[in-house]
Amino acid sequence: MRSGILRQASVSIAALVIATLAFGFGYPLVVTGISQLFLHDKANGSLLYSDGKLVGSALLGQSFTDAKGNPLPEYFQPRPSNAGGGYDGSSSGASNLGPSNPTLINEVSERVRAYRQFNHMAPAAAVPVDAVTASGSGLDPDISLRNALDQAPRVAEARHLPPARVLALLHQETAPAEWGFLSEPAVNVLQLNLALDGLR
Repeated sequence: MRSGILRQASVSIAALVIATLAFGFGYPLVVTGISQLFLHDKANGSLLYSDGKLVGSALLGQSFTDAKGNPLPEYFQPRPSNAGGGYDGSSSGASNLGPSNPTLINEVSERVRAYRQFNHMAPAAAVPVDAVTASGSGLDPDISLRNALDQAPRVAEARHLPPARVLALLHQETAPAEWGFLSEPAVNVLQLNLALDGLR
């Protein structure tokens, strides 16, 4: 009986060691190797560089503001963020305020007013919902095409560029809806702003 227990224990220990080596080390190494081989940029965080300097990730939103926190008119602006003080990767999250919460209603109303004013829009002009509401993570890197189109005239004016040139670049940087029908076309704000900076 004792030999049977020892045999079962040794089989269990051997199975544990084999499973740990196979699934704890082997599988992650194989997946990492495949991702590095075929999806190198994405596997390393989709990092973006400008003039050899790391400026961010295509997967994480960031602000484009001056030292006082005011949005820079020459850049497309991302959607609002409730992550920490705004776009804080170490404090990702939403406000958790419901749609009937007075605080959220007041915040959105103020954002609508500020968006129209910043983009030189009419007082009653429709405002895209992603321009005045934060994402669940607070780090959404994309905005809707409608949001980007509303901002394009302001960016063109601030950069002294023909509006048609900014619009052409905007459409070039627009990602289509996934599978052609899932979601909607989106624009990665950081990539678009880097492309704008690259215009000569």
